[in-house]
Amino acid sequence: MTTADSRLQTFWKGCLNNNKKCQEQFYKLLAPRMLPVCMRYANDKDEAQDILQEGFIKVFRNMDSYSGQGSLEGWIRRIMMYSAISRYRKLKPLVLYEDMADHDNNLIRRSYNNNALEIEDLMKLVNTLPGNYYPVFKMHAIEGYSHYEIGSHLGITELLSRTLLHRARAILKSRINNTTLKPLYLA
Repeated sequence: MTTADSRLQTFWKGCLNNNKKCQEQFYKLLAPRMLPVCMRYANDKDEAQDILQEGFIKVFRNMDSYSGQGSLEGWIRRIMMYSAISRYRKLKPLVLYEDMADHDNNLIRRSYNNNALEIEDLMKLVNTLPGNYYPVFKMHAIEGYSHYEIGSHLGITELLSRTLLHRARAILKSRINNTTLKPLYLA
């Protein structure tokens, strides 16, 4: 067991005894590890920090539900993910968007970025996905959840999860093409 793991266990025991100092130290030890989890579901760092706070409140309110089986840090990561999904569900009503891209037959597009987009650029595009496309795409493409799991977490059907993923990919493809392709008009 590493020093960080033993400190985590010590602080956890103090948290179970309602020791405020241990709760503070527990938070300080885990917050930097949990913030990236929250960032995966947030549009910006402020929103991620709000999710982090909500997640830790849930952790401290539900300490008794941790059975000791499995990783404590893994249990907390799941709470952070559920907090993000819950927040997203409350703030964003389900709206289906249709891609209304105009297709011009006189327009040929050519790539001017042979190296493709950087990961940061791609993540910015992912973060702009509207409605429920955002969490479905992130849960499936980044987190690796099945459509069944996504449906049960978001309170939607498996079929709707597949539909949202398909449309999210179409939106991203269109946005990537608009970002990385430059129009060339024929004379």
